[in-house]
Amino acid sequence: MVEDLLRVLTPKVLGTLVRRHGDFARCEDAVQEALITAAGTWARDGVPEHPRGWLTTVAARRYVDLVRADSARERRELADFDQSRRDAEPADTEPARDDLLELLFLCCHPALTAPSQMALTLRAVGGLTTPEIAAAFLVPEKTMGQRISRAKSRLRDAGARFELPRDLGPRLEVVLHVLYLVFNEGYSASAGSALHRVDLTGQALRLTRDLHRRLPDSGETTGLLALMLLTEARGPARTGPDGVLVPLAEQDRSRWDSAAIAEATGLLTHSLATLPIGPYQVQAAIAALHDEAASVDTTDWPQILALYDLLDRLAPNPVAALNRAVAVGVVHGPRAGLAAVDDLRSGVLADNHRLLAVQAHLLEQAGDHASAAARFQEAARLAGSLPEQRFLLSRAARLS
Repeated sequence: MVEDLLRVLTPKVLGTLVRRHGDFARCEDAVQEALITAAGTWARDGVPEHPRGWLTTVAARRYVDLVRADSARERRELADFDQSRRDAEPADTEPARDDLLELLFLCCHPALTAPSQMALTLRAVGGLTTPEIAAAFLVPEKTMGQRISRAKSRLRDAGARFELPRDLGPRLEVVLHVLYLVFNEGYSASAGSALHRVDLTGQALRLTRDLHRRLPDSGETTGLLALMLLTEARGPARTGPDGVLVPLAEQDRSRWDSAAIAEATGLLTHSLATLPIGPYQVQAAIAALHDEAASVDTTDWPQILALYDLLDRLAPNPVAALNRAVAVGVVHGPRAGLAAVDDLRSGVLADNHRLLAVQAHLLEQAGDHASAAARFQEAARLAGSLPEQRFLLSRAARLS
């Protein structure tokens, strides 16, 4: 409970501090230390009446400590802090203000490389831990930690400002990519006991809606919003009573959120008819074909495969290629799907549990149950999420 609350509050408190002081790196360090204090104090004494104000106050005090520790800048930054403190209302009574969109664009500052922009945003706005971000990028944890540290230093050196740029367009591609990564981490958590983290999917959806309101003529913003809605709509049927993953083919489709599907379909239809097409719109079109089918047997798999081929031309990536292999297996048979998976085994997905799970599924479809069971077991060993581990082990046990 405390951990979930802190995860929700972290980006808001960080946004408040960066808005007041502008020093992202030091504010981020202060918030991280305040989180450690809160985790211990709240677990012992209970959650305070105004947890956001409590956390903001502690983080602000820690910020002062950090400023004082830097003797070369002490006088100027303390003066800035004293002025901002006079300007600000007391933390416990300060009206709630949403700074997340400004924080998102700050993290996507052009002084940073695209991978650093994404990593920093996942940390600051998504509230993901360094191991979770490393898993999302398919890189070692140490590499990701160094990337985040360098990104914070570059923001400081560049004098990045906490404000929305007048022209959102130049940073939009990275911002959308980051929002999609945050959503995906929430929809299929890379670690932990829960498969679905609604705090992350909800945050990504809210920020994408905000962007769509500001940029209604952006086809990719519309496409991403539709894609998120279509994916999140399946959430209620995605786990069983015991929390174990239920695959798409076995889900009770009457539990899908029909209102979200209708909203997304309307957005997508308008977008495809009036705006230039891009990767998010194509992915949303694939999701729509799944969501509109009454069953897995009536799904238009040839059209889905054609859309994956189009996606591969527009924006090739290994995860989409793995999903395409599933469609190849349905349309052209499991052996053809396995050949498509083999093409991916030497890339970044080489040791990824999802590649092994797809391979196991196709081996099962091909009738090679012994090999399928072995692959499911290996995939379970590599999966970080407990619900996924239990699902994969149950599949292996069924075939053994």
